Amino acid sequence: MFILLLHYRDGALDQLDQLIPEHYEYVDKYVEDGVFLLTGRRVPRTGGVILATGVSRERIEEIVTEDPFLRSGAVTYEIVEFEPTRSALEKL
Repeated sequence: MFILLLHYRDGALDQLDQLIPEHYEYVDKYVEDGVFLLTGRRVPRTGGVILATGVSRERIEEIVTEDPFLRSGAVTYEIVEFEPTRSALEKL
């Protein structure tokens, strides 16, 4: 499982706002494929967070290169791999 942390570059919000439709298409593709489980903006708006699963680290590294935000140079990605051992999801 992976936590993908997007970090917005300083002064990039206008550029990112223009890319939102393309970024959402990218995100929706992987939500539909079951790779992205949760996605959203960080608060305050300094980046984003994606919870991903079901693929290898190598595949995750390939997937993030498809993000229009990354291709534009407006964000960087931090990929955190972890192995879940406990969950309260069934309580939600």
